[in-house]
Amino acid sequence: MKAETILKLEQKRQQARIGGGVERTATQHKKGKLTARERLEVLVDPDSFEEFDMFVEHRGTNFGMEKNITSGDGCVTGHGTINGRLVYVYSQDFTVFGGSLSETNAKKICKIMDMALRTGAPVIGINDSGGARIQEGVDSLSGYGDIFLRNVKASGVIPQISLIMGPCAGGAVYSPALTDFTIMTRGTSYMFVTGPDVVKTVTHEEVTQEELGGASVHTTKSGVADLAFDNEIETLLQTRRLFNFLPNNNKIGVPWRPTNDPADRVETSLNDLVPADTNKPYDIKELLTRIVDEYDFFEIQPEYASNVVIGFGRMEGRSVGFVANQPLSKAGCLDIDASRKAARFVRFCDAFNIPIVTVVDVPGFLPGIDQEHNGIIKHGAKLIAAYAEATVPKITLIVRKAYGGAYIVMSSKHLRGDINYAWPNAEIAVMGPKGAVEIIFRGDKDLAAREAEYKEKIANPFVAASRGYLDDVIRPQNTRFRICRALTLLSDKKDDTPWKKHDNLPL
Repeated sequence: MKAETILKLEQKRQQARIGGGVERTATQHKKGKLTARERLEVLVDPDSFEEFDMFVEHRGTNFGMEKNITSGDGCVTGHGTINGRLVYVYSQDFTVFGGSLSETNAKKICKIMDMALRTGAPVIGINDSGGARIQEGVDSLSGYGDIFLRNVKASGVIPQISLIMGPCAGGAVYSPALTDFTIMTRGTSYMFVTGPDVVKTVTHEEVTQEELGGASVHTTKSGVADLAFDNEIETLLQTRRLFNFLPNNNKIGVPWRPTNDPADRVETSLNDLVPADTNKPYDIKELLTRIVDEYDFFEIQPEYASNVVIGFGRMEGRSVGFVANQPLSKAGCLDIDASRKAARFVRFCDAFNIPIVTVVDVPGFLPGIDQEHNGIIKHGAKLIAAYAEATVPKITLIVRKAYGGAYIVMSSKHLRGDINYAWPNAEIAVMGPKGAVEIIFRGDKDLAAREAEYKEKIANPFVAASRGYLDDVIRPQNTRFRICRALTLLSDKKDDTPWKKHDNLPL
Protein backbone atom coordinates (compact mmCIF):
# COMPACT_ATOMS: atom_id res chain seq x y z
CA MET A 1 0.00 0.00 0.00
CA LYS A 2 1.24 3.45 -0.87
CA ALA A 3 2.82 5.46 1.91
CA GLU A 4 0.69 8.49 1.05
CA THR A 5 -2.47 6.43 1.55
CA ILE A 6 -1.35 5.41 5.03
CA LEU A 7 -0.39 9.01 5.75
CA LYS A 8 -3.83 10.21 4.66
CA LEU A 9 -5.47 7.67 6.98
CA GLU A 10 -3.41 8.83 9.94
CA GLN A 11 -4.14 12.48 9.13
CA LYS A 12 -7.88 11.78 9.09
CA ARG A 13 -7.60 9.88 12.40
CA GLN A 14 -5.67 12.74 13.97
CA GLN A 15 -8.21 15.25 12.73
CA ALA A 16 -11.03 13.21 14.27
CA ARG A 17 -9.19 12.93 17.60
CA ILE A 18 -8.92 16.72 17.85
CA GLY A 19 -12.72 16.96 18.05
CA GLY A 20 -13.86 20.57 18.27
CA GLY A 21 -10.34 21.91 18.21
CA VAL A 22 -7.63 23.11 20.56
CA GLU A 23 -9.51 26.19 21.84
CA ARG A 24 -12.65 24.28 22.78
CA THR A 25 -10.56 21.58 24.42
CA ALA A 26 -8.84 24.26 26.50
CA THR A 27 -12.24 25.62 27.52
CA GLN A 28 -13.29 22.15 28.59
CA HIS A 29 -10.16 21.83 30.73
CA LYS A 30 -10.73 25.25 32.33
CA LYS A 31 -14.10 24.01 33.56
CA GLY A 32 -12.35 21.12 35.31
CA LYS A 33 -13.61 18.67 32.71
CA LEU A 34 -11.77 16.12 30.60
CA THR A 35 -12.43 15.61 26.91
CA ALA A 36 -14.46 12.66 25.64
CA ARG A 37 -11.36 10.63 24.77
CA GLU A 38 -9.46 11.57 27.93
CA ARG A 39 -12.34 10.18 29.98
CA LEU A 40 -12.20 6.88 28.14
CA GLU A 41 -8.46 6.65 28.73
CA VAL A 42 -9.11 6.74 32.49
CA LEU A 43 -12.18 4.50 32.41
CA VAL A 44 -10.89 1.52 30.44
CA ASP A 45 -7.66 -0.45 30.71
CA PRO A 46 -4.59 1.10 29.04
CA ASP A 47 -4.41 0.49 25.28
CA SER A 48 -7.65 -1.52 25.32
CA PHE A 49 -9.99 1.00 23.67
CA GLU A 50 -10.93 0.35 20.06
CA GLU A 51 -13.02 3.05 18.44
CA PHE A 52 -15.89 2.51 16.03
CA ASP A 53 -17.30 5.03 13.55
CA MET A 54 -14.52 7.56 13.93
CA PHE A 55 -15.25 8.95 10.47
CA VAL A 56 -19.02 9.29 10.75
CA GLU A 57 -20.31 12.74 9.74
CA HIS A 58 -23.73 14.35 10.14
CA ARG A 59 -25.97 14.80 7.11
CA GLY A 60 -27.68 18.03 8.18
CA THR A 61 -28.11 20.82 5.66
CA ASN A 62 -30.35 23.28 7.50
CA PHE A 63 -28.99 26.63 8.70
CA GLY A 64 -25.58 26.13 7.08
CA MET A 65 -24.84 22.87 8.87
CA GLU A 66 -23.30 21.40 5.70
CA LYS A 67 -20.42 23.86 6.16
CA ASN A 68 -19.63 22.69 9.69
CA ILE A 69 -18.67 19.03 9.71
CA THR A 70 -16.42 17.20 12.16
CA SER A 71 -15.42 13.54 11.91
CA GLY A 72 -17.10 11.52 14.65
CA ASP A 73 -19.88 14.10 14.96
CA GLY A 74 -19.56 14.77 18.69
CA CYS A 75 -19.61 11.27 20.14
CA VAL A 76 -16.82 8.72 20.63
CA THR A 77 -17.98 5.08 20.62
CA GLY A 78 -16.26 1.72 20.85
CA HIS A 79 -15.22 -1.01 23.24
CA GLY A 80 -12.44 -1.71 25.72
CA THR A 81 -11.83 -3.66 28.89
CA ILE A 82 -12.02 -2.95 32.62
CA ASN A 83 -9.70 -5.28 34.53
CA GLY A 84 -9.68 -7.48 31.44
CA ARG A 85 -13.46 -7.70 31.04
CA LEU A 86 -15.18 -6.48 27.87
CA VAL A 87 -17.22 -3.28 28.07
CA TYR A 88 -18.88 -1.15 25.40
CA VAL A 89 -18.64 2.60 25.86
CA TYR A 90 -19.74 5.88 24.39
CA SER A 91 -18.58 9.34 25.36
CA GLN A 92 -20.26 12.53 24.19
CA ASP A 93 -17.87 15.24 23.04
CA PHE A 94 -18.97 18.66 24.26
CA THR A 95 -16.34 20.36 22.07
CA VAL A 96 -18.33 19.40 18.95
CA PHE A 97 -21.73 21.11 18.71
CA GLY A 98 -21.94 21.07 22.50
CA GLY A 99 -22.16 17.27 22.40
CA SER A 100 -25.68 17.61 20.98
CA LEU A 101 -27.38 14.44 19.81
CA SER A 102 -27.70 14.12 16.04
CA GLU A 103 -29.30 11.43 13.93
CA THR A 104 -25.88 10.04 13.04
CA ASN A 105 -24.25 9.97 16.47
CA ALA A 106 -27.44 8.41 17.88
CA LYS A 107 -26.94 5.62 15.35
CA LYS A 108 -23.38 5.22 16.62
CA ILE A 109 -24.64 4.80 20.18
CA CYS A 110 -27.33 2.36 19.05
CA LYS A 111 -24.76 0.32 17.16
CA ILE A 112 -22.61 -0.35 20.22
CA MET A 113 -25.69 -1.04 22.36
CA ASP A 114 -26.81 -3.63 19.81
CA MET A 115 -23.33 -5.18 19.83
CA ALA A 116 -23.34 -5.24 23.64
CA LEU A 117 -26.61 -7.16 23.64
CA ARG A 118 -25.35 -9.62 21.03
CA THR A 119 -22.09 -10.29 22.87
CA GLY A 120 -23.44 -10.09 26.44
CA ALA A 121 -21.28 -7.24 27.72
CA PRO A 122 -22.11 -4.15 29.84
CA VAL A 123 -22.52 -0.64 28.45
CA ILE A 124 -21.19 2.55 30.03
CA GLY A 125 -22.34 5.88 28.61
CA ILE A 126 -20.65 9.20 29.39
CA ASN A 127 -23.14 12.05 29.04
CA ASP A 128 -21.96 15.61 28.36
CA SER A 129 -24.43 17.16 25.99
CA GLY A 130 -26.56 20.22 25.39
CA GLY A 131 -29.43 17.97 24.31
CA ALA A 132 -31.02 17.33 20.94
CA ARG A 133 -29.41 19.04 17.93
CA ILE A 134 -31.97 21.72 17.22
CA GLN A 135 -31.01 22.10 13.54
CA GLU A 136 -32.04 18.49 12.85
CA GLY A 137 -35.53 18.67 14.35
CA VAL A 138 -37.40 15.38 14.48
CA ASP A 139 -34.39 13.40 13.20
CA SER A 140 -32.56 14.21 16.43
CA LEU A 141 -35.62 13.33 18.50
CA SER A 142 -35.90 9.99 16.72
CA GLY A 143 -32.34 9.29 17.83
CA TYR A 144 -33.36 9.62 21.47
CA GLY A 145 -36.28 7.28 20.91
CA ASP A 146 -33.99 4.67 19.34
CA ILE A 147 -31.64 4.87 22.34
CA PHE A 148 -34.49 4.63 24.87
CA LEU A 149 -35.81 1.52 23.15
CA ARG A 150 -32.44 -0.16 23.45
CA ASN A 151 -32.12 0.88 27.10
CA VAL A 152 -35.37 -0.92 27.81
CA LYS A 153 -34.44 -3.99 25.77
CA ALA A 154 -31.08 -4.23 27.54
CA SER A 155 -32.57 -3.74 31.02
CA GLY A 156 -32.07 -6.90 33.07
CA VAL A 157 -29.96 -8.44 30.28
CA ILE A 158 -26.69 -6.48 30.51
CA PRO A 159 -25.65 -3.94 33.16
CA GLN A 160 -25.94 -0.33 32.04
CA ILE A 161 -24.13 2.53 33.76
CA SER A 162 -24.58 6.24 32.99
CA LEU A 163 -21.99 8.85 33.91
CA ILE A 164 -23.18 12.47 33.96
CA MET A 165 -20.09 14.60 33.40
CA GLY A 166 -21.58 17.85 32.15
CA PRO A 167 -25.04 19.03 31.13
CA CYS A 168 -27.77 16.45 30.57
CA ALA A 169 -31.06 18.16 29.78
CA GLY A 170 -34.41 17.60 28.12
CA GLY A 171 -34.89 14.25 26.44
CA ALA A 172 -31.29 13.33 27.22
CA VAL A 173 -32.12 12.66 30.89
CA TYR A 174 -34.35 9.68 30.19
CA SER A 175 -31.64 7.36 28.94
CA PRO A 176 -29.71 7.58 32.25
CA ALA A 177 -32.99 7.14 34.11
CA LEU A 178 -33.55 3.86 32.26
CA THR A 179 -30.10 2.49 33.11
CA ASP A 180 -29.07 0.61 36.25
CA PHE A 181 -26.74 3.15 37.85
CA THR A 182 -26.31 6.90 37.38
CA ILE A 183 -23.15 8.60 38.63
CA MET A 184 -22.51 12.37 38.66
CA THR A 185 -19.56 14.70 39.23
CA ARG A 186 -20.08 17.47 41.76
CA GLY A 187 -19.87 21.02 40.49
CA THR A 188 -19.70 20.26 36.77
CA SER A 189 -22.70 18.05 36.02
CA TYR A 190 -26.43 18.57 36.17
CA MET A 191 -29.66 16.93 34.96
CA PHE A 192 -33.12 18.40 34.42
CA VAL A 193 -36.04 18.04 32.04
CA THR A 194 -36.45 21.81 31.68
CA GLY A 195 -33.72 24.34 32.46
CA PRO A 196 -33.76 27.40 34.74
CA ASP A 197 -34.88 29.78 31.97
CA VAL A 198 -37.96 27.71 31.14
CA VAL A 199 -38.75 27.25 34.83
CA LYS A 200 -38.62 31.02 35.32
CA THR A 201 -40.87 31.65 32.33
CA VAL A 202 -43.50 29.07 33.30
CA THR A 203 -43.51 29.11 37.11
CA HIS A 204 -41.72 32.44 37.81
CA GLU A 205 -39.25 30.59 40.05
CA GLU A 206 -35.63 31.69 39.90
CA VAL A 207 -33.15 28.85 40.30
CA THR A 208 -29.60 28.06 39.23
CA GLN A 209 -28.60 24.97 37.26
CA GLU A 210 -26.93 23.54 40.37
CA GLU A 211 -29.98 24.16 42.56
CA LEU A 212 -32.31 22.70 39.96
CA GLY A 213 -30.43 19.59 38.95
CA GLY A 214 -26.93 19.40 40.38
CA ALA A 215 -25.32 16.33 41.89
CA SER A 216 -26.33 17.31 45.41
CA VAL A 217 -30.00 17.55 44.44
CA HIS A 218 -30.08 14.18 42.69
CA THR A 219 -28.13 12.23 45.30
CA THR A 220 -29.97 13.59 48.36
CA LYS A 221 -33.45 14.75 47.30
CA SER A 222 -34.66 13.17 44.07
CA GLY A 223 -32.77 9.87 44.18
CA VAL A 224 -32.20 10.14 40.41
CA ALA A 225 -28.43 9.67 40.82
CA ASP A 226 -26.87 6.81 42.77
CA LEU A 227 -23.45 8.30 43.45
CA ALA A 228 -21.55 11.58 43.10
CA PHE A 229 -17.83 12.31 43.36
CA ASP A 230 -15.75 15.46 43.65
CA ASN A 231 -13.91 15.31 40.32
CA GLU A 232 -13.93 13.44 37.04
CA ILE A 233 -10.93 11.23 37.79
CA GLU A 234 -12.54 9.96 40.99
CA THR A 235 -15.85 9.48 39.19
CA LEU A 236 -14.21 7.32 36.53
CA LEU A 237 -12.10 5.30 38.97
CA GLN A 238 -15.09 4.61 41.23
CA THR A 239 -17.05 3.52 38.17
CA ARG A 240 -14.33 0.94 37.53
CA ARG A 241 -14.72 -0.21 41.14
CA LEU A 242 -18.50 -0.57 40.76
CA PHE A 243 -18.04 -2.43 37.47
CA ASN A 244 -15.89 -5.02 39.25
CA PHE A 245 -18.88 -6.14 41.34
CA LEU A 246 -21.18 -6.64 38.34
CA PRO A 247 -21.52 -9.65 36.04
CA ASN A 248 -21.22 -9.29 32.27
CA ASN A 249 -24.84 -10.28 31.69
CA ASN A 250 -27.82 -12.13 33.15
CA LYS A 251 -26.77 -15.58 31.94
CA ILE A 252 -23.49 -15.99 33.79
CA GLY A 253 -22.60 -15.99 37.45
CA VAL A 254 -21.19 -13.11 39.45
CA PRO A 255 -17.51 -12.28 39.02
CA TRP A 256 -15.00 -13.90 41.37
CA ARG A 257 -11.63 -12.72 42.54
CA PRO A 258 -9.18 -14.45 44.88
CA THR A 259 -9.12 -13.41 48.53
CA ASN A 260 -6.98 -14.24 51.53
CA ASP A 261 -9.84 -13.42 53.91
CA PRO A 262 -10.96 -16.76 55.44
CA ALA A 263 -14.68 -17.56 55.36
CA ASP A 264 -14.55 -18.69 59.00
CA ARG A 265 -13.04 -15.44 60.26
CA VAL A 266 -14.40 -14.82 63.74
CA GLU A 267 -15.42 -11.18 64.30
CA THR A 268 -15.72 -10.85 68.06
CA SER A 269 -16.36 -7.10 67.79
CA LEU A 270 -19.87 -7.92 66.56
CA ASN A 271 -20.78 -9.32 69.98
CA ASP A 272 -20.90 -5.76 71.35
CA LEU A 273 -22.14 -3.91 68.28
CA VAL A 274 -25.83 -3.70 69.23
CA PRO A 275 -26.47 -1.66 72.41
CA ALA A 276 -28.34 -3.27 75.30
CA ASP A 277 -30.77 -0.35 75.21
CA THR A 278 -33.08 -1.21 72.30
CA ASN A 279 -33.76 2.48 71.64
CA LYS A 280 -30.09 3.38 71.26
CA PRO A 281 -28.83 3.67 67.68
CA TYR A 282 -25.67 2.21 66.14
CA ASP A 283 -24.19 2.15 62.64
CA ILE A 284 -25.32 -0.89 60.65
CA LYS A 285 -22.53 -0.20 58.13
CA GLU A 286 -20.05 -1.36 60.76
CA LEU A 287 -21.66 -4.79 60.63
CA LEU A 288 -21.66 -4.91 56.83
CA THR A 289 -18.03 -3.81 56.64
CA ARG A 290 -16.90 -6.39 59.19
CA ILE A 291 -18.49 -9.40 57.50
CA VAL A 292 -17.50 -8.82 53.84
CA ASP A 293 -14.21 -9.86 52.29
CA GLU A 294 -11.32 -7.60 53.28
CA TYR A 295 -13.77 -5.11 54.84
CA ASP A 296 -14.56 -3.78 51.35
CA PHE A 297 -18.19 -2.60 51.20
CA PHE A 298 -19.31 -0.42 48.27
CA GLU A 299 -22.40 1.57 49.18
CA ILE A 300 -24.96 2.72 46.61
CA GLN A 301 -27.05 5.89 47.19
CA PRO A 302 -25.38 6.67 50.53
CA GLU A 303 -26.98 10.13 50.82
CA TYR A 304 -30.53 9.26 49.75
CA ALA A 305 -33.05 7.54 52.06
CA SER A 306 -30.28 6.84 54.54
CA ASN A 307 -32.60 4.82 56.77
CA VAL A 308 -31.85 1.87 54.51
CA VAL A 309 -28.34 0.91 53.33
CA ILE A 310 -27.75 -0.85 50.02
CA GLY A 311 -24.52 -1.87 48.32
CA PHE A 312 -22.12 -4.57 47.23
CA GLY A 313 -19.52 -6.64 48.98
CA ARG A 314 -17.85 -9.99 48.39
CA MET A 315 -18.12 -13.22 50.32
CA GLU A 316 -15.40 -15.77 49.52
CA GLY A 317 -14.51 -13.71 46.46
CA ARG A 318 -18.01 -13.51 44.91
CA SER A 319 -20.24 -10.46 44.64
CA VAL A 320 -23.19 -10.18 47.01
CA GLY A 321 -25.85 -7.47 47.32
CA PHE A 322 -26.68 -6.15 50.80
CA VAL A 323 -29.84 -4.46 52.08
CA ALA A 324 -29.87 -3.27 55.70
CA ASN A 325 -31.95 -1.05 57.95
CA GLN A 326 -29.96 1.84 59.42
CA PRO A 327 -30.83 2.64 63.09
CA LEU A 328 -28.90 5.92 62.84
CA SER A 329 -31.55 7.36 60.50
CA LYS A 330 -35.25 7.46 61.44
CA ALA A 331 -34.52 4.55 63.81
CA GLY A 332 -34.29 2.31 60.74
CA CYS A 333 -37.99 2.69 59.86
CA LEU A 334 -39.05 1.99 56.31
CA ASP A 335 -40.59 4.93 54.48
CA ILE A 336 -41.51 5.73 50.89
CA ASP A 337 -38.01 6.59 49.68
CA ALA A 338 -36.33 3.72 51.52
CA SER A 339 -38.85 1.23 50.12
CA ARG A 340 -38.30 2.42 46.55
CA LYS A 341 -34.54 2.50 46.97
CA ALA A 342 -34.34 -1.03 48.38
CA ALA A 343 -36.88 -2.48 45.94
CA ARG A 344 -34.98 -1.28 42.87
CA PHE A 345 -31.73 -2.65 44.24
CA VAL A 346 -33.28 -6.04 45.04
CA ARG A 347 -34.71 -6.24 41.51
CA PHE A 348 -31.31 -5.39 40.02
CA CYS A 349 -29.57 -8.10 42.03
CA ASP A 350 -32.23 -10.65 41.10
CA ALA A 351 -32.01 -9.76 37.40
CA PHE A 352 -28.26 -10.40 37.39
CA ASN A 353 -28.08 -13.44 39.66
CA ILE A 354 -26.42 -11.60 42.54
CA PRO A 355 -27.27 -13.20 45.93
CA ILE A 356 -28.98 -10.90 48.44
CA VAL A 357 -28.14 -10.65 52.14
CA THR A 358 -30.69 -8.69 54.17
CA VAL A 359 -29.78 -7.36 57.62
CA VAL A 360 -32.83 -6.44 59.66
CA ASP A 361 -33.31 -3.96 62.49
CA VAL A 362 -36.66 -2.37 61.70
CA PRO A 363 -39.25 -1.05 64.15
CA GLY A 364 -41.87 -0.69 61.41
CA PHE A 365 -43.03 1.63 58.65
CA LEU A 366 -42.66 5.34 59.33
CA PRO A 367 -46.01 6.75 60.51
CA GLY A 368 -47.39 10.11 59.43
CA ILE A 369 -49.92 11.96 57.31
CA ASP A 370 -47.28 12.84 54.70
CA GLN A 371 -46.30 9.19 54.27
CA GLU A 372 -49.88 7.97 53.97
CA HIS A 373 -50.98 10.69 51.57
CA ASN A 374 -47.97 10.12 49.33
CA GLY A 375 -48.64 6.41 48.99
CA ILE A 376 -46.56 4.49 51.53
CA ILE A 377 -48.96 1.57 51.01
CA LYS A 378 -48.14 1.22 47.34
CA HIS A 379 -44.45 2.09 47.70
CA GLY A 380 -44.01 -0.38 50.54
CA ALA A 381 -45.66 -2.98 48.34
CA LYS A 382 -42.86 -2.49 45.80
CA LEU A 383 -40.39 -3.91 48.31
CA ILE A 384 -42.69 -6.82 49.09
CA ALA A 385 -42.99 -7.61 45.38
CA ALA A 386 -39.25 -7.29 44.82
CA TYR A 387 -38.35 -9.77 47.56
CA ALA A 388 -41.21 -12.16 46.79
CA GLU A 389 -40.36 -12.47 43.11
CA ALA A 390 -36.58 -12.68 43.58
CA THR A 391 -35.26 -16.18 42.89
CA VAL A 392 -31.59 -15.60 43.72
CA PRO A 393 -30.20 -16.93 47.03
CA LYS A 394 -31.70 -14.81 49.83
CA ILE A 395 -30.19 -14.84 53.30
CA THR A 396 -31.71 -12.81 56.12
CA LEU A 397 -30.22 -11.85 59.48
CA ILE A 398 -32.32 -10.19 62.20
CA VAL A 399 -29.96 -8.40 64.55
CA ARG A 400 -32.41 -6.57 66.81
CA LYS A 401 -35.95 -5.38 65.99
CA ALA A 402 -38.29 -6.92 63.43
CA TYR A 403 -41.77 -5.59 64.09
CA GLY A 404 -45.06 -5.78 62.28
CA GLY A 405 -45.41 -5.64 58.52
CA ALA A 406 -41.82 -4.44 58.23
CA TYR A 407 -40.67 -7.84 59.56
CA ILE A 408 -42.53 -9.55 56.72
CA VAL A 409 -41.24 -7.13 54.08
CA MET A 410 -37.55 -7.50 54.93
CA SER A 411 -36.99 -10.85 53.19
CA SER A 412 -38.78 -12.96 55.78
CA LYS A 413 -39.30 -16.70 55.37
CA HIS A 414 -42.84 -15.86 54.24
CA LEU A 415 -41.49 -14.08 51.13
CA ARG A 416 -39.31 -17.06 50.15
CA GLY A 417 -36.28 -16.18 52.21
CA ASP A 418 -33.99 -19.19 51.84
CA ILE A 419 -32.03 -19.12 55.08
CA ASN A 420 -33.13 -16.86 57.92
CA TYR A 421 -30.95 -16.24 60.97
CA ALA A 422 -31.28 -14.09 64.07
CA TRP A 423 -28.97 -12.96 66.83
CA PRO A 424 -30.00 -14.04 70.37
CA ASN A 425 -31.16 -10.53 71.33
CA ALA A 426 -33.56 -10.19 68.38
CA GLU A 427 -37.17 -9.17 68.98
CA ILE A 428 -39.72 -10.44 66.45
CA ALA A 429 -43.31 -9.43 67.10
CA VAL A 430 -46.32 -7.46 65.89
CA MET A 431 -45.01 -4.46 67.82
CA GLY A 432 -42.48 -3.55 70.50
CA PRO A 433 -42.96 -4.89 74.05
CA LYS A 434 -43.75 -1.53 75.64
CA GLY A 435 -46.49 -0.60 73.19
CA ALA A 436 -47.90 -4.12 73.15
CA VAL A 437 -48.38 -4.45 76.92
CA GLU A 438 -49.97 -1.01 77.11
CA ILE A 439 -52.64 -2.30 74.75
CA ILE A 440 -52.99 -5.86 76.10
CA PHE A 441 -52.82 -4.95 79.79
CA ARG A 442 -54.36 -1.50 79.78
CA GLY A 443 -54.83 -0.37 83.34
CA ASP A 444 -52.42 -2.92 84.79
CA LYS A 445 -50.18 -1.33 87.41
CA ASP A 446 -47.22 -3.66 86.94
CA LEU A 447 -46.45 -3.09 83.26
CA ALA A 448 -42.73 -3.77 83.76
CA ALA A 449 -43.46 -7.37 84.73
CA ARG A 450 -45.90 -7.70 81.86
CA GLU A 451 -43.26 -6.37 79.48
CA ALA A 452 -40.77 -9.01 80.63
CA GLU A 453 -43.48 -11.65 80.18
CA TYR A 454 -44.19 -10.39 76.65
CA LYS A 455 -40.52 -10.59 75.72
CA GLU A 456 -40.30 -14.14 77.02
CA LYS A 457 -43.48 -15.46 75.39
CA ILE A 458 -43.55 -13.51 72.12
CA ALA A 459 -40.74 -11.06 71.33
CA ASN A 460 -37.72 -13.34 71.26
CA PRO A 461 -36.12 -15.23 68.38
CA PHE A 462 -36.71 -18.69 69.84
CA VAL A 463 -40.47 -18.34 69.40
CA ALA A 464 -40.00 -17.68 65.67
CA ALA A 465 -37.39 -20.45 65.50
CA SER A 466 -39.79 -22.92 67.15
CA ARG A 467 -42.23 -22.34 64.28
CA GLY A 468 -39.59 -22.66 61.56
CA TYR A 469 -39.64 -18.99 60.61
CA LEU A 470 -35.96 -18.84 61.56
CA ASP A 471 -33.50 -21.54 60.56
CA ASP A 472 -31.13 -20.83 63.44
CA VAL A 473 -30.22 -18.38 66.18
CA ILE A 474 -26.52 -17.63 65.81
CA ARG A 475 -23.72 -15.96 67.73
CA PRO A 476 -22.88 -12.51 66.32
CA GLN A 477 -19.16 -13.32 66.04
CA ASN A 478 -19.92 -16.21 63.66
CA THR A 479 -22.05 -14.15 61.28
CA ARG A 480 -19.55 -14.04 58.42
CA PHE A 481 -18.93 -17.78 58.54
CA ARG A 482 -22.63 -18.67 58.66
CA ILE A 483 -23.48 -16.40 55.73
CA CYS A 484 -20.56 -17.70 53.66
CA ARG A 485 -21.62 -21.29 54.32
CA ALA A 486 -25.24 -20.48 53.47
CA LEU A 487 -24.19 -18.90 50.17
CA THR A 488 -22.21 -22.02 49.29
CA LEU A 489 -25.21 -24.18 50.13
CA LEU A 490 -27.45 -22.11 47.87
CA SER A 491 -25.02 -21.73 44.97
CA ASP A 492 -27.03 -24.08 42.73
CA LYS A 493 -30.45 -22.95 43.92
CA LYS A 494 -33.38 -23.23 41.52
CA ASP A 495 -36.72 -21.58 42.22
CA ASP A 496 -39.72 -22.03 39.94
CA THR A 497 -42.23 -19.27 39.27
CA PRO A 498 -45.45 -19.40 37.24
CA TRP A 499 -45.12 -18.36 33.60
CA LYS A 500 -46.06 -14.76 33.00
CA LYS A 501 -45.34 -12.13 30.39
CA HIS A 502 -44.32 -9.82 33.24
CA ASP A 503 -45.64 -8.82 36.63
CA ASN A 504 -47.77 -5.77 37.35
CA LEU A 505 -45.48 -4.02 39.80
CA PRO A 506 -47.27 -1.49 42.06
CA LEU A 507 -45.63 1.54 40.45
